[in-house]
Amino acid sequence: MKLLVFAHVPPPHHGQSQMVQYIVEGLRGRPDLGIDVHHVDVRLSEDLQDVGSARGGKIPRLWKYCSEALRVGRQHGIRALYYVPSPPRRTPLYRDWMSLIRLRRQFPDLIYHWHSAGLGDWLEQSAKPWERMISRRLLGKPALSLVLAEVLRPDARQLESRRTEVVNNAVADPCPNFASELAPRRRRRMELLKTSGGTVEVLFLALCSRDKGVFDAVDAVARANALGSARVPRLQFRLTVAGGFPDAAIEAAFRERCAAPDVAGSVRYVGFLKGDAKRAAMVETDVFLFPSYYAFETHPLSVVEAMAFGLPVVATRWRGLPEMLPADVADLTEIQDPAGLARGLVGAATTDRGFQLRARYEQRYTLDRFLEHLATALKTVELREPPCSLSSDSVLRSREGQR
Repeated sequence: MKLLVFAHVPPPHHGQSQMVQYIVEGLRGRPDLGIDVHHVDVRLSEDLQDVGSARGGKIPRLWKYCSEALRVGRQHGIRALYYVPSPPRRTPLYRDWMSLIRLRRQFPDLIYHWHSAGLGDWLEQSAKPWERMISRRLLGKPALSLVLAEVLRPDARQLESRRTEVVNNAVADPCPNFASELAPRRRRRMELLKTSGGTVEVLFLALCSRDKGVFDAVDAVARANALGSARVPRLQFRLTVAGGFPDAAIEAAFRERCAAPDVAGSVRYVGFLKGDAKRAAMVETDVFLFPSYYAFETHPLSVVEAMAFGLPVVATRWRGLPEMLPADVADLTEIQDPAGLARGLVGAATTDRGFQLRARYEQRYTLDRFLEHLATALKTVELREPPCSLSSDSVLRSREGQR
């Protein structure tokens, strides 16, 4: 199967661009999967603040990328186009219109990879009639929609996808020697907190915005310290916040909140982390905190990474998170509930749920498994048969049956 990937890889670095890089490099590195990948790096933004903005110069650049895609498609006889649809925002949606009005005729097998949630509902409930009509005409009826969790099927349904397949996100294993190296460290740390108390290191790693939950994270740690002091006097919580701010106003409000008496000294901000610095933060952390209620949230890679590092996770019951983190292996709360998050932190600090999440990562979210499920889903485009659902779990069961 020949596939043209029309999407950007880092920089800027975020979950979507990282997954595109995994797809391009991973499928090229696994010729046994039978996908011949060609790539147009559609980089329109300079940094995270620029993503989705209406800045001069983006349209001519987009036009150039479309011309390149058309040339590569003709040169190699490619029918299938991998495309990431926009979130429910007008500026990126209009850019989708401009791209697909040029590309769809040459690439009849249009494949969407839904990295953001909510476009379908927005078109149905908030879009103007003419926006809804144009979107359904230009974006509707793709050959295949790849969604990141079962709960995220509605967008594909609203645009009348001919097939919809569930393929969970994944990350390359950051600690392949987990059992021999990191697991003993985690067990010693857990026993020390149980018997002697101490400072519980909590990590928030995401865009530092209100709806990603950065302020709820700060409030939760303040409440956990009060709660911990009452229940386990020797247990205190310290929050490390890693990530960029969406704007200066949010950063100023964050710093003001951190100076308040109830949190002073228990929160530190370390900026955007990557590479060795990010790995060190994950290794040194005791609990990963992800209190998101971000409207476009789907299947966050940072949570998958935390699972790979064997960290207990305290998160919100939001979008694809409950599917990633069943109640028996994680502490989930309702959105915007710092008190519930605080109880989760106190409970998670001395449990072995991180080991259960590491096992879940190994079973469901490794890069090899992702690539195999992705290739299987992509090849359904060439079957030319009536649609059928082929989730990640059903692929695994099918392969096990063949064995």
